[in-house]
Amino acid sequence: MGNRFGDVASRSAGAVWRSYDLQLTTYAALLGAFGIVMAYVNTVEDGHQALAEGTLFSRALIWAGLAIVVYLATSAFDYKWIRTFTWPLYFVNIALLGMTLAIGNGVGGAARWVSIGPLTFQFSELAKILMIGVLASYLGNREDSLNRLPSILGACILIVPPWVLVMVQPDLGTSLVLLAILAGMLFMSGASLRWLAAMAAGVVAAIPIAWTYILHDYQKERLTSFLNPGADTQGAGWQVLQAQIAVGSGGLFGTGLTNGTASRGQFLPVQETDFVFAVLAQELGFIGAIVVFLLFTALFWRILTSSWRSKDPFGRLFGAGLASMLLFQVFVNVGMVIGIMPVTGIPLPFITHGGASLLSIAIGLGVLQSVNIRQQRAEW
Repeated sequence: MGNRFGDVASRSAGAVWRSYDLQLTTYAALLGAFGIVMAYVNTVEDGHQALAEGTLFSRALIWAGLAIVVYLATSAFDYKWIRTFTWPLYFVNIALLGMTLAIGNGVGGAARWVSIGPLTFQFSELAKILMIGVLASYLGNREDSLNRLPSILGACILIVPPWVLVMVQPDLGTSLVLLAILAGMLFMSGASLRWLAAMAAGVVAAIPIAWTYILHDYQKERLTSFLNPGADTQGAGWQVLQAQIAVGSGGLFGTGLTNGTASRGQFLPVQETDFVFAVLAQELGFIGAIVVFLLFTALFWRILTSSWRSKDPFGRLFGAGLASMLLFQVFVNVGMVIGIMPVTGIPLPFITHGGASLLSIAIGLGVLQSVNIRQQRAEW
């Protein structure tokens, strides 16, 4: 009896190991390592000792350690419980965003971060992952009715409260990411293309209204500065021009770590967040940037592979939402650095310094890994 139980346990453990997507973990870990390297670079070039208390690098190490713990814990957690608690999670999401408006702090009157002890949290980052889970549950339960407008509008209505709360902070970048998640998940769910095209046309038609009555003046400047950054080289166009100079000066192999002129000279005001890719491209060059792009491509492929192989609609749609979120953020962040996209404050996943972003991605990847493990479908 004891031997039989041991054999069953051994086979079960072997099945779990075979279903664990090691590639997914490896690519995410390598991208996280690039983020730690960039935190080190920005710390040293700011004139600080890397491991001194409170530096960018020391905080990055803490956040990376927490992200590993969160990723492993989420992978071990049965993802099916997320479907069970979809609505409580939705209202928790709304409550956290509301709390941010009530007690949060930020720059220039914004309310984006909540301080808890020595750490600060940006709950709008967590809102992205929570909404992916909510939408995956909602759309997965309505696979047979997504050719009808009421089901599609239901998903849109779900996104409205968190979207409004994020816009009020104000946080234009995250609000755009939420819309990208919704669009990507509706498309991947097989929703009627006719209705999606009609809704897209409605969004385009609403742009003049949003421009006039919703966006702040500084947001308008940031959105338009990329079209002609030379028109205001000391104002709205400054960051875009300096980012392009930094990327171009990196050449093929880069200037070398901690040798970047843009970051050392403080030409990029937000070099550790919005424009961290400019620092990476200058110091690691074209080769370093290509390596990062290849890692992102490989990670996207593993996410989509996990999504396609899932026997559960929730797992398939959660993967689609996670891929939509990461792809949109990479495209927009890199695009604004090289001057082909407007400056919106969207972080570069793994690379941009920010604990909330890293932890949220760790949760998302952990849930996807949980889908792999419990359905035994991932392969090398």
